[in-house]
Amino acid sequence: MVDEKTVAETVQYVVIQIGSEQYGIDIKYVDNIVRVQRATRVPKVPEYIRGVINLRGEVIPIMNVRLKMNLDDVEDTKNTRIIIVKLEQQGMVGLIVDEVKEVLTVSLEDVDKVSYEKDEKSHFLSGIAKYDNRLISILDLNAVVSEEKDPAKEK
Repeated sequence: MVDEKTVAETVQYVVIQIGSEQYGIDIKYVDNIVRVQRATRVPKVPEYIRGVINLRGEVIPIMNVRLKMNLDDVEDTKNTRIIIVKLEQQGMVGLIVDEVKEVLTVSLEDVDKVSYEKDEKSHFLSGIAKYDNRLISILDLNAVVSEEKDPAKEK
């Protein structure tokens, strides 16, 4: 019989690439990963909302994570993906990312909370995972998809 205290709790992250950095998304929120498809524009939405797509009969808003993080927009490539996440408050939302890299299983002991002064990008982070001599920034999906103003942009 395995002693439950010796088995560290783990969490799986889908590792994505946005620009030159890698971020983790807790796999429990990931509903689907699909290739980029043409989105139907919606008037009077923030610039980072590309529009909506119809995925198996469900209309899902699509958000450009680069624009939300105040990074330069780039053309979609063959590696660009839409990660469909399911959140309690917002329901289903598609996140456009540059690339999906891998799925990692990380011990909760190796995930540190973000405790430094929050700057523009760290506003979207819930923690940093240490994995195999790498640091993966963990996205706080509620902060990413919220429509609240980024505190770093407030002057």
